[in-house]
Amino acid sequence: MIPNEVAPPSATLSEVCALLTSGNVNEAKTLLQARYPFVAPELSRRAYTPQESMGVFVRDGFVDRYSGARLVFPGTLRLIHRIAPQEFPFQKNWKMSETHIAFWDLFPTIDHEYPIARGGKDAPENWITTSQLRNSAKANWTLEELGWKTHPAGKLSDWVGLTLWFIDYVKLHPEHLLEDPYLATWHRAAVEHESRLI
Repeated sequence: MIPNEVAPPSATLSEVCALLTSGNVNEAKTLLQARYPFVAPELSRRAYTPQESMGVFVRDGFVDRYSGARLVFPGTLRLIHRIAPQEFPFQKNWKMSETHIAFWDLFPTIDHEYPIARGGKDAPENWITTSQLRNSAKANWTLEELGWKTHPAGKLSDWVGLTLWFIDYVKLHPEHLLEDPYLATWHRAAVEHESRLI
């Protein structure tokens, strides 16, 4: 039997299988519990407000921390869609056949760097900016399992995700905020962080 501290999971399961083959079911169960126990994670599910999201996006410099790519402020993407819906389509359920790939590539989201489903905490120190695409791809895998690494946060002096363009544009065209509650909500979040972006 391989000592607990050095047994890789595959070796533990090999021993479990050997015990099961020899009819030692209880011993197999004991070994699993001792060396490869199931630990139910503490789950936490909630939606992040635009204000919370903006705080993370600004902290991370509108950079996808898993790829290093620049991301675009959500309000900007949706405003472009509002102005050019045929050329820049978006479907409310993110249906890929009806949504421009930019929404997947460039839309910033909050991910849990260490997945909640694996025991990670829903706390700012575990929140990280990534694109909708990479967030979906990562799912509940750890960075180590995927072979990914984190990239440094971006510098706001280099890139602010076209947030200031959005603020300036709706000053000239406020009807977009009056007619679209989604844009109005993201506008409030953008203005709240505007001083950090200039």
